[in-house]
Amino acid sequence: MIEVADLSKHFRGADGQQVAAVDRARFTVRPGEVFGLLGPNGAGKTTLLRMLCTVLTPSAGTAAVAGFDVQSQAAEVRRHVGFLSANTGVYDRMTAWEMVRYYGRLNEVPLDLLATRMEELFTTLQMNSFRDVAGAKMSTGMKQKVSIARALVNDPPVLIFDEPTSGLDVLVQRAVLENIKQLRGRGKTIVFSTHIMREVEKLCDRVAIMAKGKVIACGTLDDLRTLYHQEDLEELFFKLVS
Repeated sequence: MIEVADLSKHFRGADGQQVAAVDRARFTVRPGEVFGLLGPNGAGKTTLLRMLCTVLTPSAGTAAVAGFDVQSQAAEVRRHVGFLSANTGVYDRMTAWEMVRYYGRLNEVPLDLLATRMEELFTTLQMNSFRDVAGAKMSTGMKQKVSIARALVNDPPVLIFDEPTSGLDVLVQRAVLENIKQLRGRGKTIVFSTHIMREVEKLCDRVAIMAKGKVIACGTLDDLRTLYHQEDLEELFFKLVS
């Protein structure tokens, strides 16, 4: 479902030299699995995910999402991907209903199907109590649910979550993780970026560990524990990234 081959992104540093935010990343995400992207802040996770979503153009390498190249077929990639980040970006003057509907229209969901789809999402995500509340008056948890709904409104086969529980209280974190579990049960392919070990252990079928722009390990948690002779995931992580 996702193929990444030697994908790189360079930015110009303060000294004018090129700096690799992502350096020749390589991995595959299989259909219907939750693939964890684990790494400390600054590892390059967000830059990598933004390339997969076509927000950033790669400096080198290739990536395909749902069979479409992220550079030459960017519009098709966007039609097949739902993206959620910790930065909710909810518009202050739009209600929850207006915002999700707006994104549905952007994704060209037929109006009759859009209405049905929205009713299902607002019920599933328990959003009906604030469907007419403007973004400026929403709590952080409400905004995160709106972000999930707008990522799902066109029913994309691939979902990319960039640290979706960052800054949320424990109850909202739990709700977000439960929603991701439900999406896995519906056969969605999910890339889940985080630096929280327990989230990886709860959700991920396989994981790639990033540090300093590079993917330094990839596999199931059991495979990585065996390969690096370390049962504790947190200790394994620190061993690899330090």
